[in-house]
Amino acid sequence: MTINLQPFLLSVDDYHRMREAGILTEDDRVELIRGQIYYMSPKGSRHSNTVNRLTKLFLIHLMDKAEVHSQNPIRLSNASEPEPDLALLTPPLSRYDDRLPIPEDVILAVEVADTSLAHDQNLKVSLYGQAGIPELWIVNLQENEVEVYQQPQQNGYRIRTRYQAHEQIELPLTGKMLSIAEMLGLG
Repeated sequence: MTINLQPFLLSVDDYHRMREAGILTEDDRVELIRGQIYYMSPKGSRHSNTVNRLTKLFLIHLMDKAEVHSQNPIRLSNASEPEPDLALLTPPLSRYDDRLPIPEDVILAVEVADTSLAHDQNLKVSLYGQAGIPELWIVNLQENEVEVYQQPQQNGYRIRTRYQAHEQIELPLTGKMLSIAEMLGLG
């Protein structure tokens, strides 16, 4: 007789109960993706400074057009609650007082990637696309570029555009152009 072993997949509610019970603590840098707990890569100084730089640029240019959500969870489904480095959310901020943002609230998700690049390009692209997040940026610190994913579909995104350090990218909701070099701290 053959036994087909299946992994035990967690729900978001299971994941939250693990935190409440102290099995997972705030010091555990983990996120729930498709029912599995993944450790997040350690943040180096370049990663942290890039997130800070982007946060500042977003706050300057977006004003009241979007809420800037930094390194906080988004509930994509009953089995996925990733923590993108940044997300632009539909205002007002008070709408998230009693719940986490859901896909319909997200205007843009941003992942800053160095050691996590392959994970972000594969797992995160398909996850956010499947959830219907309209636009995803992967700030690729290895190649000094920004990958923009648009038009979500079931297995990821229909469009992927790579922007090099000498180029500019349009910030959603504003029409303003941001310098890739400035975003990466190269100029």
